[in-house]
Amino acid sequence: MDYSDQKIEIEFPCEYPIKVMGRNVDNFERVVLSVLDKLAPKYSRKNISRRFSKGKKFISLTVVIIATGKTQLEKLNEELRATGLVSIVL
Repeated sequence: MDYSDQKIEIEFPCEYPIKVMGRNVDNFERVVLSVLDKLAPKYSRKNISRRFSKGKKFISLTVVIIATGKTQLEKLNEELRATGLVSIVL
């Protein structure tokens, strides 16, 4: 079955996991969380998942936010990438 033409509709607001990856530098987490605080303030800092690459050169943070809409997700992606510290946002 070909799923390429199917659109997945998300009903907002909803819990939405975001994974942010970049170089493991001192202020990476602080900068990422400051963007999330500004644009998606309803998340729990207790449930942040951190993973490091084998050599600890890179870090990924997974945070579950309450997404309010597509515009918010696009703005989060844009502002996280604009920090210069974030390589990938999933």
